[in-house]
Amino acid sequence: MSFFNKVLASVGIGSAKVDTKLEKDSAAPGEALRGVVEITGGSTEQKIDDIYLSLNTTYIKESDDKKYTVSGLIDRFRLAHSFTLAANERKEIPFTFNLPTDTPLSFGKTKIWVATGLDIKNAVDPADKDYIRVVASPLMDSVLNAVSSMGFRLREAECEQAPHRLRSRLPFIQEFEFVPVSGPYRGKLDELEVVFFPQANGETEIMIQVDRKARGLGGFLAEALEMDETFVRFTVTNADIPYMQQKLQSVIAKYA
Repeated sequence: MSFFNKVLASVGIGSAKVDTKLEKDSAAPGEALRGVVEITGGSTEQKIDDIYLSLNTTYIKESDDKKYTVSGLIDRFRLAHSFTLAANERKEIPFTFNLPTDTPLSFGKTKIWVATGLDIKNAVDPADKDYIRVVASPLMDSVLNAVSSMGFRLREAECEQAPHRLRSRLPFIQEFEFVPVSGPYRGKLDELEVVFFPQANGETEIMIQVDRKARGLGGFLAEALEMDETFVRFTVTNADIPYMQQKLQSVIAKYA
């Protein structure tokens, strides 16, 4: 490569391009996502130091009593070691990776995307961004459907910075906020928040925040001090799916 071509490559002129093609654009947490990364060389030869995929989302972070949206890395996957890409050469790299079980679902404002990057020393690194739809697993879907069947409507689903006591692998959790619009809890509860904590053994731990409706002066004071909120944690498995509504009903009824 001539000195002039090296200079062109270092500023991103005539450099490689990357395009990721997914076999499907939707999957549930724990399921495999397959595809191929297509790399096309530019007008100059370039050494590719690294190829990686990263799985990302955004979440709400709070600092100094202000809330703002930041990007959050869910996982990162290395696809290939260094190699030289000739001018105008086309290269395909197939990949398969499993969505982590704690990947948030594509509900409400929550967006998830796969970013593909090439690491090229002293050059502008090419990148590609592909949104995917993360759907609920059968177990999570049965929980969400059971809550809806009890007269709750999903008001909001959002990823928020997790307090340290709830933080695990990721710095955020996804909260599903429901409000009672019919059924036995209308007028009794202000809202119901649901958080999933999938476990490695296939079980899912659920945290439910039951927010009781304030009544009278005592209720107002309790609400002001957040004493009207109760946090409940329990575990569900696939064996619970046929009876999920009854199980949730027995949990919520204790604190409503």
